[in-house]
Amino acid sequence: MRTIRLTVAYDGTELHGWQYQPDRPTVQGLLMTACARVLGARVKVVGASRTDAGVHALRQVASVSTSASIEPAALGRALNALLAPAVRVLDAREAPAGFSARRSARGKRYAYLIDRGRAADPFMRRFAWHVPQPIDTGRLAAGLRSLRGKRDFSAFCAAPGRGHSPVCTLWSARVVTRGRFLLIAVSGDRFLHHMVRNIVGTVIQMARAGTPLTRLDEIVESRDRRRAGPTAPAHGLSLLRVLYGPHDG
Repeated sequence: MRTIRLTVAYDGTELHGWQYQPDRPTVQGLLMTACARVLGARVKVVGASRTDAGVHALRQVASVSTSASIEPAALGRALNALLAPAVRVLDAREAPAGFSARRSARGKRYAYLIDRGRAADPFMRRFAWHVPQPIDTGRLAAGLRSLRGKRDFSAFCAAPGRGHSPVCTLWSARVVTRGRFLLIAVSGDRFLHHMVRNIVGTVIQMARAGTPLTRLDEIVESRDRRRAGPTAPAHGLSLLRVLYGPHDG
């Protein structure tokens, strides 16, 4: 058996997330179906991140174990010929022995895009949350920086994810502005269920209400999801990149 590493991009608007569901289109399900047709046998496709319905990815990583002799580049081309237009394999390569897209990952980078225009940009409505109210970006950036470090992020974890350790290390959390668009970029060793969307929903709610963002520390320390704000819509979130070590191919 050999392992092939796939780098995949997708528009998650009409998909029901990454995880396979027998009666709904998902990224993993589409890849499994296409791989079975190309490789002549049903294979397991392991993803680095289980993105939710409506969430997008620029460089998701998946690993496929197979005994087929097909060259990785040929596999990538064949998959793209079969996949829905919303999903594309950007790169396919041989992975070192023992590589797993999920277990070998060292960290992830996400971005959340916000449209601050008075009227929503119709060309970005699938990828940006429209928030027309004024946002103090300086205060927002300072509040996000306070979240960095190794913390218990239970306050930003959705109920389905509470069976896992709530401790994560947030390496970076920053704000980038370009005209009407505001992007919140975060990177860390791991993320809890809905964690990025819950952080974004909380800081935007606080910024719009004029609440001091220094209270973010109090929310984190409370470990209480009820103290944090709403979950930001899925369509503004994109997985930018999955991070691996130098020997992971």
